[in-house]
Amino acid sequence: MSEPMPPYGMPAPPPEPERSVSSQPPLRRRGPGVFGTVLIAAVVAAIVGAFAGVAGYALGRSVDSRSATSSSASAQVAASATNDAPTLPARPLVTGSIAEIADRTLPAVVSLLVRGGTQEGSGSGFIIRPSGYIVTNNHVVGLAAGGGTITVVFNDGQRAKGTVVGTSPSYDLAVVKVDRKGLPAIELGDSSSVRVGDTAIAIGAPLGLDGTVTSGIISAVDRPVTAGESTADVSFINAIQTDAAINPGNSGGPLLDDAGEVIGVNSAIATMAGGADAGSIGLGFAIPSNSAKRVAEEIIATGTSSTPIMGVQLDTTYVDGGAKVESVTPGSGADDAGLRAGDVIVSLGGRTIDDATELVVAVRSYAPGDEVSITYERNGQERKTALVLGDDSKAS
Repeated sequence: MSEPMPPYGMPAPPPEPERSVSSQPPLRRRGPGVFGTVLIAAVVAAIVGAFAGVAGYALGRSVDSRSATSSSASAQVAASATNDAPTLPARPLVTGSIAEIADRTLPAVVSLLVRGGTQEGSGSGFIIRPSGYIVTNNHVVGLAAGGGTITVVFNDGQRAKGTVVGTSPSYDLAVVKVDRKGLPAIELGDSSSVRVGDTAIAIGAPLGLDGTVTSGIISAVDRPVTAGESTADVSFINAIQTDAAINPGNSGGPLLDDAGEVIGVNSAIATMAGGADAGSIGLGFAIPSNSAKRVAEEIIATGTSSTPIMGVQLDTTYVDGGAKVESVTPGSGADDAGLRAGDVIVSLGGRTIDDATELVVAVRSYAPGDEVSITYERNGQERKTALVLGDDSKAS
């Protein structure tokens, strides 16, 4: 069934519950409530170019939320100045034990208690600058929109009021600020160097249990994932997958490598059960640190961030391999690169594109202004071009 795609920046139509994802196992998304409702319908959301709509994985975001009537759970960005650089011990010359890494990094991991209206929830975050800047997920702080409150709980039990500096629903990232100086900060590593089989360590507050440390390995990289409770806040993640246990409340916490550097921001989980049985089955997903670093830097500097776009609308009914262009936005990067309606994009930046969702997340791994190589098919002939990604905030 053909489904119209919304312009980028406009809410997509609601998902259709009766359309289950037949090509993938049922996956959960978590909404309000510690154990949210199951959603196995295809998700329609925007962004590859100025226009796009794609169906993808619907995954549970691991935020621990509950009503205010119940008891509440205890819930390197490059510095602009030398005195605001991360202050945790430098990267060790040899790989440390998980215990050593936890001891060094736990002081920089926080819990976030968020209240808005009759709802409250908890998530995790980590300090990236001694001057009080904290990275977390957009969906963790969402309850505070419109007059809510955020309480930051530090590893030593102290608390401080947090304010939202800015958010990026597209990447499911947010920056929170506390009015404190000299805080321990943690360094963002290079997520492009992550390999399958590497050690992965997750720290956060699952179900409100502050300072919880779990470990495992990197199970996959470049995993196309979409997550969100509504079409208005769906995020596309070129995810790092791990089997380190991630549960509700881990959202926004760091995923570390064996040197104690952040390689990802924990954001979503997949589960097979509903109700009280929902939880980790070893399928956790994190936003790569390289994307988190760019977005956080922009938010700290300007209060907002940009999202790269190609300038195309995709045909979500196309299932023959690759991403089929339905239309091209005049004056966009795709237009300048010579793409036309009917072209099928099969590779971007050397990465094979199997469907529209993968094209979206592949684009999201770059920044506006980056030039990427495109391989596409037109009338059965393979062609190549170079495309300069645009900025969603400047799209008409």
